[in-house]
Amino acid sequence: MHKPLVTVSQLTVFKNRKRILGNPLPFHRENFEKYGDTFMVNIGMGNTVVFTRNAQTIKHILQKNHKNYHKSSLQTKDLAKYIGQGLLTSNGDFWRVHRRMVQPAFHRKKLEGLLEIMNEAIQTELQEVPMNREVDVFPLMGDLAFQVVAKSLFSAGDIRNRMRKLQDITTINQMMLIKEMRQPYLKWWFQLSGTIGRHLNYAEDARKLLDAIIQERVDSGEEKDDLLDMLLQARYEDGTPMKRRQLIDEVLILFTAGHETTANALSFSLYLLSQHPAIQEKLFQEVKAVNFDTDDWMQTLGSIPYTRQCIEEAMRLYPPVYVIDRVSLADETIDGHHFKKRSVWLMSMYELHQHEDFWDRPKEFRPERFDPKHKKDFSDYYFPFGAGPRMCVGNNFAMYEMMMVVASLVQKYTLSSSQAEVVLNPLISLKPEKVPVKFTPRK
Repeated sequence: MHKPLVTVSQLTVFKNRKRILGNPLPFHRENFEKYGDTFMVNIGMGNTVVFTRNAQTIKHILQKNHKNYHKSSLQTKDLAKYIGQGLLTSNGDFWRVHRRMVQPAFHRKKLEGLLEIMNEAIQTELQEVPMNREVDVFPLMGDLAFQVVAKSLFSAGDIRNRMRKLQDITTINQMMLIKEMRQPYLKWWFQLSGTIGRHLNYAEDARKLLDAIIQERVDSGEEKDDLLDMLLQARYEDGTPMKRRQLIDEVLILFTAGHETTANALSFSLYLLSQHPAIQEKLFQEVKAVNFDTDDWMQTLGSIPYTRQCIEEAMRLYPPVYVIDRVSLADETIDGHHFKKRSVWLMSMYELHQHEDFWDRPKEFRPERFDPKHKKDFSDYYFPFGAGPRMCVGNNFAMYEMMMVVASLVQKYTLSSSQAEVVLNPLISLKPEKVPVKFTPRK
């Protein structure tokens, strides 16, 4: 007979409200350590949320019985009102149809054609890296990742100012969504004061901006074999294309999800390398002779496995998607506990990736653990891009981009940092507060 799960009271949540608003991860860890790998939180109005870092439970929800779980209203309503109804924010048949349409754009063969575009954007952005002084790499990586997505989508050289506006809007609206999620007791005020309405107008400005760029492409009649072309050519089963509003939503979601998580992972990766000179030197030995003017990018990327391992280990310690939410469609018994229909789950990838039951010295940065010979060992408890049918459609795109950036930087510069620890800023994704890194040119 299993003991009933502990429920953290609403009063406890209220007492910790300032901590939770700033950074909920320490509050999560305290409760996991006190109550075990699964516990419940009373969030008021008779509602509870199930928190878990149990590897078997997470795999059950995301993979084995994924059909019984949908994304919760945190994404399908709260996030969707700002970035639209697309792959990231939809469920059921709507999601399946559009996944089938969008996924071919990210197949390996299609990505091969984008790698040169990606590399050109990366090398252009890396020319702006300041040398011989510490700089916060997070905004640098944010700009870089945004431009890579922009060039891969639009293949245009004259959209930087419009992309800057789009980037600003996505940042502003994300901050608003975080306030709504962490201060649900103020939602009435956000509505009454017109704050939400103002941010919805920002979202509409973003859509108009993208609509104009898409219309320019349609009017030009050009085919550029970029992501936008692939989406314009995608067809439903009856042969009809996506409606413009849906196409804009998919593009907006690709921007939001595609640049932010990559920027976060790159920032953490560079910081960790700056703190571990021996690992950085080993990586340099791997990439020092790599030719970034190549016709065979797949072969080049395949020749730098340790670079990939460093990024994978950074995403273990600091997974950009640090929690995944789901809501159940039917009653179910999991690990001896009965959960009713419409139970809301928050699965902590951050906690799972640092769980002492699975990882030897989990707080240490050790890329060797992701040696290709051992990677299958971690398949049950390492989910940097999610798992199951809803695994991130752009995971290969993101990994190739990150490998290009890290290899290019370490080839040219020695990385160092005076900051002993990174300060976390968990928003929609897991961000670093500030990442000071010094880039010293190699002789």
